[in-house]
Amino acid sequence: MSFDYYPIISIYSTALAVITAVLLDALLGEPKRWHPLVGFGWMANKIEHALNRNMWPCLARLAGLSAWLLLLLPFTAVSYLAQHTPFAWLADVTLLYLAIGAQSLSQHALQVHAPLSEGDLPQARHAISMIVSRDTSQLNETEIATATVESVLENGNDAIFGAILWFVLFGGAGAVLFRLANTLDAMWGYRTPRFLYFGWAAARLDDILNLIPARLTALSYALCGHTQSALKCWMAQSSTWYSPNAGPVMSAGAGALQVQLGGNAVYHGTTKQRPTLGMGASANTQHILSATKLVKRSIALWCLVIIAVSILMHIKGSLTLA
Repeated sequence: MSFDYYPIISIYSTALAVITAVLLDALLGEPKRWHPLVGFGWMANKIEHALNRNMWPCLARLAGLSAWLLLLLPFTAVSYLAQHTPFAWLADVTLLYLAIGAQSLSQHALQVHAPLSEGDLPQARHAISMIVSRDTSQLNETEIATATVESVLENGNDAIFGAILWFVLFGGAGAVLFRLANTLDAMWGYRTPRFLYFGWAAARLDDILNLIPARLTALSYALCGHTQSALKCWMAQSSTWYSPNAGPVMSAGAGALQVQLGGNAVYHGTTKQRPTLGMGASANTQHILSATKLVKRSIALWCLVIIAVSILMHIKGSLTLA
């Protein structure tokens, strides 16, 4: 049997890159200063204010698509070029590390959990306002816990698993494309008068990029929690949610935790009638911790699956060369 180290290194490099990036995020968290996403958000705001003018719907949609391309194509192209340098592997690890935010997500959730556990609703409302777009000024304890669990579950897909999947498929450029597209959706993807047409492209393109990751995330939550409940809620409830990708993620996550999520919430001064997701008791502080643990178990599952696939590819390659 012939044996060549270079194909082996190539096969395992993606798995090693994912594990390294995940470990860096766990050890270092997000950069405290000069995070690229902060600078990207600043640029996005500038371009949006310049291009989002009062215009016909079709022109507003075209302007939004142009802004999306103007912001994403240069960064994705640079990331792609970085994959064809002698430092390609280090570039890929760095880009994935910057694209995922597992540690930050957990920290934000714990910053809500701490004051909520002590009955400090004003501080808990302030903490949750940092990670959700709904009006938090009048939320009670259950509503704060519900919003936090929802944010953890949904951002598990948006800030972690989606970036990892696109990285596995296309390297650092894939992770950058996904994360920046998701950031623009978070900034522009609202059905408000300002963004109804301008943000249309950002919202629809994010839906496309999230189509597969969201369902793999939902499956991960099901496998890492109460599986039967998660699958039951996913099948019965996901289609009732207003987002085609958040529906599977949140319904499966709620079922996996055996908690009720959803319910009415105020966004931009308007009350949105949201269906109930999940089953069991209403959300409380303990469910916040359970949600962060569910995401961490799912990360471990993804790493194990990626390693297993790499091993199978190695075995297949070795048999082919035999």
